[in-house]
Amino acid sequence: MKVSNKTYDVMKIIALTIAPIATFAAALVDIWGIPYGSQIVATISALDVLVGALVVILKTLYDKQKGEQNG
Repeated sequence: MKVSNKTYDVMKIIALTIAPIATFAAALVDIWGIPYGSQIVATISALDVLVGALVVILKTLYDKQKGEQNG
């Protein structure tokens, strides 16, 4: 799987910022009693885990490819 540097950077930023957003959403859900709040927060968190895993996989593949080019 090959992605551009810009795509990777965007995915990394998303992965690093969604966790605090999910925490903020969880607080608002409790404070305001938002319907389906736990489902919303769980969905945001699950997406963060997925994007974070993709970032790690892409970084590993990139490092491996760089190593093969240099070695």
